[in-house]
Amino acid sequence: MTMSDATTTTTMPVTVAALYHFARLADHPALQAPLAQLCCGLGVKGSILLAAEGINGTIAGDRAGIDAVLAHIRSIPGLEHLEHKESHAPRMPFRRMKVRLKKEIVTMGVEGIDPLVNVGAYVDPRDWNALIADPDTLVIDTRNDYEVAIGSFARAVDPETKSFREFPAWVEQAGLDPESETAPKRIAMFCTGGIRCEKATAFMRSRGFDNVFHLKGGILKYLEEVPEEESLWEGSCFVFDERVSVTHGLRIGDDTLCRACRTPQTAKDRASPLYEEGASCPHCHASRSEEDRARYRIRHRQMLAARKSGEVR
Repeated sequence: MTMSDATTTTTMPVTVAALYHFARLADHPALQAPLAQLCCGLGVKGSILLAAEGINGTIAGDRAGIDAVLAHIRSIPGLEHLEHKESHAPRMPFRRMKVRLKKEIVTMGVEGIDPLVNVGAYVDPRDWNALIADPDTLVIDTRNDYEVAIGSFARAVDPETKSFREFPAWVEQAGLDPESETAPKRIAMFCTGGIRCEKATAFMRSRGFDNVFHLKGGILKYLEEVPEEESLWEGSCFVFDERVSVTHGLRIGDDTLCRACRTPQTAKDRASPLYEEGASCPHCHASRSEEDRARYRIRHRQMLAARKSGEVR
């Protein structure tokens, strides 16, 4: 263990593991209860999705707990080669543990899209800059609009989707056609941890695009491996837990979360006269009534009181 690792372990005692793996799981419902029981017994919290096409989730806990859960998952036939990405947090970023059964581990809603059969090519983080800097490469951010709002790669196209399910319709509306004279020579896609862009490449391949690439390990792996001075990433990366965002080196960002609409808030957002902690922000002020904000204020005061008493951390 290096001095830096030791410092991280001391000051950031919670290990956060993001994981996913596409695999044929013959009886995924049978995996739910044992996995949930193990996590709860070890004090591990977070969310895991199980489907016939694989596993997807983010969990947090102490070192021993995370190692035990990962070992259990890798003992499941088909998940032996599961890869995961780690970061750290000073306190538990999740409130509970959920293991849920789903039709898809990342919902696209298009039948026949199978990353195990037809998928794009992985690009290692160290090779990503050269690919996306090429003007002949169409770079697509496959995340939701509120995620893109606080950070993305230079030159990336924002589909402005509210959910990943909208991505196929955006491709149609954007007129992306492999037979067109204006078709891009290559397409590079990315997302937070790699799962959405991997499935997106399978979709693009099914439409006839051949030169389709995706960032291996997603933005998280890029921020972990690529030095800030060499990085083409701009802003911070939204994460689906109480940390809200991370930056280069997977340091926790300074973004916060609007408790009214659950969208991330930058320093600029928080400086807006429409921002009120726990009650409103520039993104939701117009769509919420004063009665709504009154309820949010009460809820926020209750949460602060619970946190002060130690009931919520």
